[in-house]
Amino acid sequence: MNRPSIGRALVALSGGVDSSVAAALLVESGVPTVGVTLHLWDAGPDAQVGRCCAPSDRDDARRTAEALGIPYYVFDERAAFRAAVVDPFVAEYAAGRTPAPCVECNRTVKLEWLVDLADELGCTHVVTGHYARIDTTRDAPRLLRGRDRTKDQSYFLYGLSDHALGRLHFPLGERTKTETRAEAVRLGLPNARKPDSQELCFVPDGDVQGFLRRAGAARPGRIVDTAGRSLGQHEGLGAFTVGQRKGLGLGGGGDPRFVLRVLPDDATVVVGPEDALFSSVARIERVVARRPLTGPFDAEVQVRSRHEAAPARVVPVAGGLRVEFEEPQRAVAPGQAAVVYVGDEVVAGGYLVE
Repeated sequence: MNRPSIGRALVALSGGVDSSVAAALLVESGVPTVGVTLHLWDAGPDAQVGRCCAPSDRDDARRTAEALGIPYYVFDERAAFRAAVVDPFVAEYAAGRTPAPCVECNRTVKLEWLVDLADELGCTHVVTGHYARIDTTRDAPRLLRGRDRTKDQSYFLYGLSDHALGRLHFPLGERTKTETRAEAVRLGLPNARKPDSQELCFVPDGDVQGFLRRAGAARPGRIVDTAGRSLGQHEGLGAFTVGQRKGLGLGGGGDPRFVLRVLPDDATVVVGPEDALFSSVARIERVVARRPLTGPFDAEVQVRSRHEAAPARVVPVAGGLRVEFEEPQRAVAPGQAAVVYVGDEVVAGGYLVE
């Protein structure tokens, strides 16, 4: 993969090992580098933070910048993060959909904004620790999967503009996570052995229902079977997502039940057998096409962040894309992002609807 000619780099430092290695590799190669951290969320009585937003992460980012001898700045983006990520997250659950907050965060709050900031700081490129690749050898930049498919993050980046993509550089795109860890040790980074962040940064304990309750958006309702028979009550829609089995509160015994649908009008959760979760067809709307899409074409479609992209026939239709999977896929949830790949290239993405 080609490496762009970088005059001066703005590196997004999260405090984690990936972004630290990305910065250190640039410094090692002689690229003038500036470190930037975005302050997105605060802990408090009604809010918690995960490892990627905590004060300790900003401390780790600052220590990395000091170790590398580069300028370092923190920018307050809390208002933008709430407006673009947290408030829509709450609204999506209230509407009975499963949100994809990291997609919008990368697009609106982080990367597009950092590209604009790069101009103010006199930087030619924005560099991050994402596991994805960019091909800039053609007229328009192409977004590609990272070489380490177990860490690939191209799914979260499909919505970036060509302008932003052309200014980004992902030094880890050709590396595996194991190789990155080894580089962190070799480079003597202060956070070389820091664990990865896995949780949603503003809901670090995984208690979405508790978060929505504190936000005043928890709506109690019924749990019913596919025939409409009432099986129990729930405290709010945020506790449920399509495909879920655990935490239904229906007791043991009988055949396993899974969440099939979430009906927002009366806050009803429909449960049923696992075989009812599989879908052969999906529809994607609010589509961002990274290249012209004409006629039906063969592709692989990924319907959630940890889903292995599945072979499908993709048909452009009015308002979006129709996806016809070769094999039925489990738990295709409205609200989640769906990304279309041809080979390793991201060609389109959008949001799943009923």
